Amino acid sequence: MKVLAVGDLVGFCGIQELKNKLPKIKKEENIDFIIVNAENVAEGMGITQKNFDDILKTKIDVITMGNHTWGKKDIFKFIDHPKLIRPANYPKGVVGKGYNIYTCKDKKIAVINLIGRVDINVLSENPFIIAKELVEKLKSEVDMIFIDFHAEATAEKIAMGYFLDGKVTAIFGTHTHVQTADERILPEGTGYITDIGMTGPKHSVIGMDIGVSLKRFETTLPERYKIATGEGMLNGVIFDIEEKNNKVKSIKRLYL
Repeated sequence: MKVLAVGDLVGFCGIQELKNKLPKIKKEENIDFIIVNAENVAEGMGITQKNFDDILKTKIDVITMGNHTWGKKDIFKFIDHPKLIRPANYPKGVVGKGYNIYTCKDKKIAVINLIGRVDINVLSENPFIIAKELVEKLKSEVDMIFIDFHAEATAEKIAMGYFLDGKVTAIFGTHTHVQTADERILPEGTGYITDIGMTGPKHSVIGMDIGVSLKRFETTLPERYKIATGEGMLNGVIFDIEEKNNKVKSIKRLYL
């Protein structure tokens, strides 16, 4: 079985790149299951009803979110859709689901979304404690567990990898929009990569207009960000799963 995780969709360009490149990837790589992070799809912050509907048309299986989950009020219209999950370590009682269980090729697959706490301005619960609780709960219910850890700090992501090594199928990082070259299988068998990158404008500052970004850094004035235009790219990673033991046997980064 092959599972594709696609890095943070940024703006309309991100959706277009997904639409344009996904069919070929699915065919050439024999993809069975697709996870897409879309917390930046609505011009950099959140997701709208139209964005959500457009992404679903690409036949993906799961949409994960992050620190901009509530960036657009539209999300409350479809927050309970089974293909949408938000960080599981938001406070108890918050609408939506932090994980869901899906079926693919007679396998039960749990996908969990978590958000980091280091250098992210979100008052979330401890992701390590929540992850431990959820994995303990799900381990007897599913064949595989995948985690999208939406976090800023590299150290926090790596620590989570070792914390859950051997307990989950794979952990991939999102949020920084820069793909890391550290994909590997950890000592106890969990597939891991610190960040899978972003899908959106190639010539940009993590998806944002270069000129605006430079002005902010040069002058420190609060210039309003806007999405960059021009050529797009798709970033992601493919986990190839051994169907006999449900463990990752190889990892392939995509930078298209």
